Amino acid sequence: MVGLLKRETKAVEPFETFGWFDRVFEDWPRLFPLNRMVAFDTTPGGTIRVDEFRQDGTLVIRAELPGIDPAKDVDVTVSDGTLHIEARRTAEEETEEKGYVRRELRYGSFSRTIPLPEGLVTSDVTAAYKDGILEVRVPLPEVNPPRTIPVTTT
Repeated sequence: MVGLLKRETKAVEPFETFGWFDRVFEDWPRLFPLNRMVAFDTTPGGTIRVDEFRQDGTLVIRAELPGIDPAKDVDVTVSDGTLHIEARRTAEEETEEKGYVRRELRYGSFSRTIPLPEGLVTSDVTAAYKDGILEVRVPLPEVNPPRTIPVTTT
């Protein structure tokens, strides 16, 4: 009978308790994901996700920027060998029901800086926006292949 009543207790380290608490806050964004219609799909730190690849002598960069007005909310600049994409979002929502008004304001800015190859002509860079995707095309400069130089002895 004594064996049945005896309960084995384990001392809980204070760090174990705080570790569980920390994990809850680390998982918080995953537990309550943002509405993708309102927020950009970004990587941590407000950086825009991009796909970058080469196609027919052109560097193509595609950035996900859904639901924005590219004419007023996107800036694309090229300077000092880098491409800089910056986007802003502002959204207002007002709901009126049963004697109360609920108004939400959402805003944020996101950016991405991408190094470009040397020797490009900045006036040849183009950008187009369609179906929530910003596509920037950078014509790659021609690269002279390496040339072997014979060494002569004198």
